[in-house]
Amino acid sequence: MPEGPSAEFVAAMEDVLEVYHRPYDAERPLVCMDECSKQLIGEVREPLPPKPGHVAKEDSEYERKGTANVFMAVEPLAGRRTTQVTERRTRVDWAHFVQRLLSSVYPRAKKVVLVMDNLNTHGIASLYEAFAPEVALALANRLEIHYTPKHGSWLNMAETELSVLSRQCLDRRIDDREWMAHEIAAWETARNAANATINWQFQTHDARIKLKRLYPSFSV
Repeated sequence: MPEGPSAEFVAAMEDVLEVYHRPYDAERPLVCMDECSKQLIGEVREPLPPKPGHVAKEDSEYERKGTANVFMAVEPLAGRRTTQVTERRTRVDWAHFVQRLLSSVYPRAKKVVLVMDNLNTHGIASLYEAFAPEVALALANRLEIHYTPKHGSWLNMAETELSVLSRQCLDRRIDDREWMAHEIAAWETARNAANATINWQFQTHDARIKLKRLYPSFSV
């Protein structure tokens, strides 16, 4: 976070916090989105299988086989996760993931309230780079975008969900992007079946107390 007062930071933070405490609305679902890169790692030697009382053993050497990008969208009030594994994380990749959310996951929503970080690929311009103008405009009209502040990624619930995914599914060597996509899809199905909603507790009045040092001071 900023070392001192930052009106820019607190303005974006309070905007996101207010969005997080809106009541559930199926016509305007709140969705947090994030992405991360994962290393594809192959074995140099076949691991030794587990034996009674002993875990499986992997060689300390491994082979790098490139990277994969993982998109994560989480609807905290409904306990729904949507993931997608891609080769890259370009503007076009982001645009196609957003199109999937709007057309397949939330086809009946009037608008999707999208919270994400202000990465240069995360914007309406990316839709125009990926689709014809009439398609891009139709998609843009169904989005209400709220950006987390710079250095405020902890405000994005999708980042927390990516951490859960890493611990529960990706804490091992996976050497193939298609296999990674298969494993993540299985995790997504199980996680959604558990209906794991997110109860976000941190509110604006908490921020004004606990993060007081970030608020500019002024005299009336």
